[in-house]
Formats: sequence, structure tokens, C-alpha cells
Amino acid sequence: MLLYLESLGCARNQVDSENMLAQLEAADIQVTHDPAQAEVIVVNTCSFIQAAADESIDTILGLARFKQEGRCRKLIVTGCLPERYRDPIMESLPEVDLFLGTGAYDHIVAAVQDEMAAGGCLLPDPDGIDVLRPAAQHPLAPHAAYLKIAEGCSRRCTYCIIPKLRGKQKSRPLQTILSEARGLIAKGARELTLVSQETTAYGLDLTPPMDLAQLLAQLAAQDPRVWIRLMYGHPESLRPEVLATMAAHGNICAYLDIPIQHASDRVLKRMGRHYTAQELHRLFDSVRRAVPGVVLRTTVLVGFPGETKADFEALKQFIGQVEFDHLGVFTYSDADDLPSHLLGRHVAARTAQARLDELMAWQRDISAQNLTRYLGRTMDVLIEGREEDGFWVGRTQYQAPEVDGVTFVKPTEKVALQTGRMIQVHIKESMDYDLVAEVE
Repeated sequence: MLLYLESLGCARNQVDSENMLAQLEAADIQVTHDPAQAEVIVVNTCSFIQAAADESIDTILGLARFKQEGRCRKLIVTGCLPERYRDPIMESLPEVDLFLGTGAYDHIVAAVQDEMAAGGCLLPDPDGIDVLRPAAQHPLAPHAAYLKIAEGCSRRCTYCIIPKLRGKQKSRPLQTILSEARGLIAKGARELTLVSQETTAYGLDLTPPMDLAQLLAQLAAQDPRVWIRLMYGHPESLRPEVLATMAAHGNICAYLDIPIQHASDRVLKRMGRHYTAQELHRLFDSVRRAVPGVVLRTTVLVGFPGETKADFEALKQFIGQVEFDHLGVFTYSDADDLPSHLLGRHVAARTAQARLDELMAWQRDISAQNLTRYLGRTMDVLIEGREEDGFWVGRTQYQAPEVDGVTFVKPTEKVALQTGRMIQVHIKESMDYDLVAEVE
């Protein structure tokens, strides 16, 4: 049997897709990269915001045509879309044979092998997800793998649907994570990126509690040649011990992703974020003191209900003061199942988009200036692939996969370059978001 899987959404969703692929391959189900050849098609969906839900639906409808034009006899939809919309989405997508929610990934083999009735939907409680055992592994990029350290989220930000889709935070046991890390390293991982909804809250829900610093230290000790990267932190749960551990281990990337969402105290309160702009300033100052040369990434949300021009200007001023190395900006996505939907003074979509564009233009100049600090330096780069013009594409430890800029490496006869190889390069040029280098 040939199967095609389309994975949508964030890195956390990708880990779920990789785990499903490993389960399927263990059941002798072959995977193809051509949906026209597949007998079964699986779409692992995202519905975090409306644009993601729309993309999921468009992808499902696009792949459904292979039930008429190709060999496909079964179309399975998994993940956040059926978990969020349930009966309405099932009724609107008769092309789909089976729906599996976020708590049902372990049933993918049964779904594919006709052990579940067509037209069915399995939506077990997301709080019942088993985080105790090591997950099956099939990393889509073996050299740069994602490692999920927790499921769900126990916060109640007014704009976020994740607790409904994924349940409360459930940290995975230390030994389970270490076992997965060893497996990924054995398969060729040169970088492990830790992901969860709130990585810096790792272990606080365990009995007895576990600290993220302990996890980081033990992961760093697995292989000093493998980078350890931390994504999706939270300002309220980042502890000094984590910063000290980052500074003490050369293979823990001096890189920290802490989404702040906004910097207007009034908007933060409406969002359900329990900190102020002044506290954020103190936090980032402490991070830079504790981890020399650290690179900071954040994400912010514009157009939130009630956001005024003054609120936006406060956010813009904050970004200019902190000078983040990497910035993601999103516009608010409304839905009637969000608490923020009930807040007054919704911002027009055109206004929100204009604010996004203004922030990104502001950030472009900040990023371009920050990147000049690397000119003339010798740095390690993890090679990811080759462009059509012959340049190789890689990343330094200061560039996270998929969300940041890259380092273009000029082709050379000195060293045989290949995907997954770590090499030393000399930085020759900086651009708005990217670097250009030559092999040292």
C-alpha cells in the first residue's frame, strides 16, 4: 500500500506527522511523495487561525481530486481542524472518509488499514494523549529534527484556541525525551529544536516538578557536536537557571524565542498576558547579561480588539528599543469560539494589515543593522541544501529553521558540501535578513 501525507501548520504539528509516518512504516505501509500514486492520502491539519483553517480546507479539496483522477481510495483528515470544528467540518467535507482529532494520532494505522468504519470520526479527549512513552520517529529533515517536550497549554490567553485543541500542559518525562533525542542523533541529527506550546514551562506540571534547565543540560551532554535550540518560550516562565545553563554549554544555541504578543500594557491585559512592557524590558536585559551574544526572536499580534494607534505606537517603540534579531508579526484572527471575540472595538482588517506592514519595514532595518555584527567572523553553518544558482543554503546557530533568515555559502572545491554537514565559513556579506559566506 502506498500512502501520501501532507503536513500543515507549525513545527509541533510536524512532529505529530513524523510520528504518524513512523507508525505507518512500522506497519509496512510505504510512503510516496506523489499523491497521484497514493492509495491513501492523509492531511494533518492546522486551524490555529482562520487563514490556517482555510489553507487546510483548500488542501483537502485539492487532494480529494485524486479519488477520481488517481489511485486514492481513502482520504483521512487528522489534527486541529476536526478537533476545533467537529460536526460542521465533517458535514462540509463529504470527500473525507475518516477524521482523527489531536488525541487520536495513535489510531492512524487502524484508520489506514480499514479497521475503522468509513465516515467515522475519532475525537478522544486531548488531555488523554500519552506522553509517557517515546514516540515513533521519522524526521522529515533528519539533520535538523524537532523534539516535542510537552503537549497542550494550561494558560488562558483570550485569543488562543490551543487549550481547546490540545488540552492542558502535559510535560513529557525526562527519560522519554532523552531516549528520543538519542534516537534522532543516531539517525543523523546535528540540531535538535525543542518545541511545545510553552517550552519554558516544561516540567512544572510533573510530580515532583522538573526544571527545563535540567533537561537542557542532559540533552547538551548527549553529543557536544549537536546543537540544542529552544523555541516557543514565555516571558512568565523563563527562569534564571535556564539562562545559566544556556551560557554554560557551547552546543546550546545562544538563541531564545520568547513571543511577547504585544508591548502595550492595556492590550496585554486584554489578551490575558500577565506582564507589563517594563517587566519585558527587564527580562530581555537580564537575558542579554546572562547569555553573551544571545540572539532574540519574538512574535507579536497586531489588530487585537481595542488596539488603538497609541497602543500600536507603544509596540513599535518597544521593538525599536529592544532591537530583536528576528521578529514575526501576525494580524489578529477572530472567531466566535475565542474569548477575545466578545471584546469590543474590533480593528478593521485593513488597519491591522497596514500595522503589520509598518512593523515589518521597521524590523527590516533593525535586522539589517544587527546582521552587520557577523561580518568578518568565522562561524559554524549547518548545510540544508543547494540553490539552483549553485549556492548552498545553511544556518548558523543564530538562525532557526524555517522562520529566520539563512546563510548562503558560495560553492567551493575546497570542501565537499552536502546536506546535513556542519562546516566552518567566513561571513563576507550581510543583507536585510540573510548572510553570505565562503568556506573557511
